[in-house]
Amino acid sequence: MFHETEFRFLQSSLQKLHLSVTRLTPQAEFDIPLDLGIRRFLGREDEYRHVFYTLPFQMEGNTIYKVTDAFLCNYLFLRLPEKEPTAVLIGPYMSAQLSREQLLQEAELHSIPPALFRQLETFYGSVPVIADDTFLLAVVNTYAETLWGGSDTYSVVDLTGDLSSPAPLSLRSESPSPDQTLLDMQTMERRYAYENEMLKAVSQGLRHKAGAMLSNMSQFAIEQRVADPVRNLKNYCIIMNSLLRKAAEQGGVHPLYIDTVSSDFARRIELIASTRAATQLMEEMMNDYCRLVKKHSLARYSAPVRKALACIDADLAGDLSLSALAAMQNISSGYLSTLFKKEVGQTLTDYVNSRRIEQAVHLLRSGTLQVQTVAQYCGIPDVNYFSKLFKRYTGVSPKEFRRTLTHRGEKET
Repeated sequence: MFHETEFRFLQSSLQKLHLSVTRLTPQAEFDIPLDLGIRRFLGREDEYRHVFYTLPFQMEGNTIYKVTDAFLCNYLFLRLPEKEPTAVLIGPYMSAQLSREQLLQEAELHSIPPALFRQLETFYGSVPVIADDTFLLAVVNTYAETLWGGSDTYSVVDLTGDLSSPAPLSLRSESPSPDQTLLDMQTMERRYAYENEMLKAVSQGLRHKAGAMLSNMSQFAIEQRVADPVRNLKNYCIIMNSLLRKAAEQGGVHPLYIDTVSSDFARRIELIASTRAATQLMEEMMNDYCRLVKKHSLARYSAPVRKALACIDADLAGDLSLSALAAMQNISSGYLSTLFKKEVGQTLTDYVNSRRIEQAVHLLRSGTLQVQTVAQYCGIPDVNYFSKLFKRYTGVSPKEFRRTLTHRGEKET
């Protein structure tokens, strides 16, 4: 194929937006309908064939067509400069999420009876939402420049409206047909696959990817289990909190860290008072669990080292000696010492001391506790030894550190 490498790049780039990029020929057959099954659902098979098997090959060359159909779905079409008739289809995607009221209007427009409203809702839940298509158009324009040899060698045509019969066809039955049931199954499979990919991103701490996937999810991808939209989103937040908790655990985060975050979100979920607040909290959950994985993932460590690290972070004021941490796991001190140095890159004692001094810096910054009290909270009851250790790691004594903070505050005031 002409420019095969560029086509693969186009596919891989737009997959990040969860957009389908399909190569069309007049004879091509596809397992999943190119419009995600909406025309088959409405009994518009002839229109489907016209839009995806005839129209692309009647369009002009050296042209990018942006098409918005009667179902508010966007597509990009362009003919490839090849001997055999070949076109590229990008989409479908929507520019904005539909409210429930707008979805009801769509149902009325297309004469969809109440018994089949759930299928329509499922369809719109499976269409990616791209509110800002700047990145999409930049990628497609770059691809077009490569195909046709420059930015002044092609044009962009924006089409709006249905591409075939304007009058909706009557549905044959108010009971779901086998095709409609298949559409429902395929949409559900896509939703589950999308969620699994999003959770995988969280388990790897990929906040940008997970956040982008969440923002591209249509609200109708969330199953409508109760009539109250706020309660429905609350329920989904509860499910998301559980799934994200498991994703973080799969990412190697100890339950000790996960439980604190999960419990806090469980409390905040019940305080949700609007759909906007629910959406914002879901975004915050996604970000916080990704950060948790980035900060506390222990997946690269062996089990003895993971347990030692978790115990250290759990209680810096406790007995964190090498012998105590080894005895807790019924292993020898020498074995744990060797393993810890090999995997962490420093001795267990040095690691414990550095973590305790980090805690001391935090306490000295954030309060007016006496130095002796700070030392005790950091697991070093001997204040003289604490001061020497603090100076070794920071270059100043605890009192000098606090004076520096005081002088800085006075100057800022």
